Amino acid sequence: MGCTTLTVTELRLPAAALGPENPLPVLGEDRAKVLPCLRQDGYGRSLVETDLPAVVLENDYLRATVLPGLGGRLYSLVHKPTGRDLLFRNPVLQPANLALRNAWFAGGVEWNLGSTGHTTMTCAPMYAGTVEGPDGSPVLRLWEWERTRNLVYQVDLWLPPDSEFLYVGVRIRNPWQYEVPAYWWSNAAVPRTDDTRILVPASEGWHYGYTQQLSRVDASFVTVADRDAADLFYDIPADSPPWIAAVDSSGFGLMQASTDRLRGRKLFVWGTNPGGRRWQSWLAPGTDGYLEIQAGLAPTQFEYVPMPGGASWDWLEAYGPYGDFPPLPLDSWRSIADAEPARLFSGSGWGALELLRTGTDPLPGTPFDSLGDDQAPWLALLDGAMPVGDPLSPPGCTLVAWHSLLEAAPESWISLYHLGVARWYDGDTLGAESAWEQSSALAESPWSLRALAFARPDRAAGLLLRAVELAPTVPGLAIEALEALLAAGLAAEAATVLASLPDSVAALGRLRLLDARIRHALGDVAGARAVFDAGFEVPDLREGEEILTDTWRLIAGDEPVPAAYDFRMVTDALREG
Repeated sequence: MGCTTLTVTELRLPAAALGPENPLPVLGEDRAKVLPCLRQDGYGRSLVETDLPAVVLENDYLRATVLPGLGGRLYSLVHKPTGRDLLFRNPVLQPANLALRNAWFAGGVEWNLGSTGHTTMTCAPMYAGTVEGPDGSPVLRLWEWERTRNLVYQVDLWLPPDSEFLYVGVRIRNPWQYEVPAYWWSNAAVPRTDDTRILVPASEGWHYGYTQQLSRVDASFVTVADRDAADLFYDIPADSPPWIAAVDSSGFGLMQASTDRLRGRKLFVWGTNPGGRRWQSWLAPGTDGYLEIQAGLAPTQFEYVPMPGGASWDWLEAYGPYGDFPPLPLDSWRSIADAEPARLFSGSGWGALELLRTGTDPLPGTPFDSLGDDQAPWLALLDGAMPVGDPLSPPGCTLVAWHSLLEAAPESWISLYHLGVARWYDGDTLGAESAWEQSSALAESPWSLRALAFARPDRAAGLLLRAVELAPTVPGLAIEALEALLAAGLAAEAATVLASLPDSVAALGRLRLLDARIRHALGDVAGARAVFDAGFEVPDLREGEEILTDTWRLIAGDEPVPAAYDFRMVTDALREG
């Protein structure tokens, strides 16, 4: 009989640093999906050799590498008898703007809990520890506090000594007495080749493309050679165990199976049009690309499953080489799900803070006992009042669930700022505006001025101009101010603001693009074209965003879009059809 080892190590990769969080909270339509988290958009595209904390589980058949500092991503799953990786192993760590908080990276298996989209946790650390498995082998436990829904989740990776499958036991718990909309998808990236086939026990499904139309189709409707990016959600019959596989012409590839709670299955392809190829080279340079096979709680990714107050849901997933349906020893895993883990890595302090606020008893198996600097102002609020700092310093995130405590807090510029964000989150727009006005009266800050620009769009340009004057080194403020000035037809004023910015801000890709747009708006078409000809990159270009193409066409007319700027997810032919 073989054995299983668990090793704490480091993975060395060319990586782009995540950079600082954006201090500006999401106040638009996605606020309920993102708050209280702040966006992670401070990364660039310069890669530096970096050592990333990693944990390796290994037996005679598989070697699984996990990155606890990056959402617990299962980075690699090597099938040792063939030496081949069952997953798409990205040779670089390059964040890009695909997640709810912006930063996301391609490859491996991602655990998505929270709201529709890539989780707010995908580029954040998780707690990690070890417990003894039901067979005596080591189990790697990952756990965290999901902040947008205030749910607790754990992911246990268990590789029995003689198993050709890695088991992943997942448990999500709602510690409150009220219902919460639950969303979970496990997203596995696999290598894409021309002969890749998708195997799944379904004959029909739902197709969704970037034309935003959901339609009923034959399950073979989407293939890896499809021209345009697309999702295919498979309708697995109720009497069939849920599984999906991606295999090559020899039948080798990844199989993902699960117990019945995780019934949803999906295929995602980037497509073979220029935009799809550009996205894959953007996310994983130097590779042949990838596709994703995914498993979720609901039939599609456009819906949630109501999770009652106090509920605990669990299931077992299996990842290994395609073949016979694997055994799924859910009850065996459940026998160790409550075991206290021996700590390897710490996660965030938000879970411990919420337990203190609510007086909730810790849940077995997932200890939250680490507090840090980010939690300090809120600990002070529990004791009576937040510390009043420099109004030019970023105020940190707003804990919107602390609305009632903020209402009762002693008034200061910072408590009123946070109160405004909490009111805005809850739909009290007039109350939010009042709080931000009061905050500004006590101490003018770029943060309240920027927030007021959302509440008062008729005054947005002027408010944002003043915010930029106060904090010229915050890229987000400059971007929002220039966008507001362009929208108001004030291109000359926008040019003046852009010229006043520090070089460290003005040289950023998003600002270079705004430079071209401002020049075009002023009638300087040649100058706008020169910006494109000189070359620039927008590291945080959003998936589906076509501002590069739209600006190019304003400047260059019918000239073909240069490949470096062509991120279109839908071909013109499909759009016209």
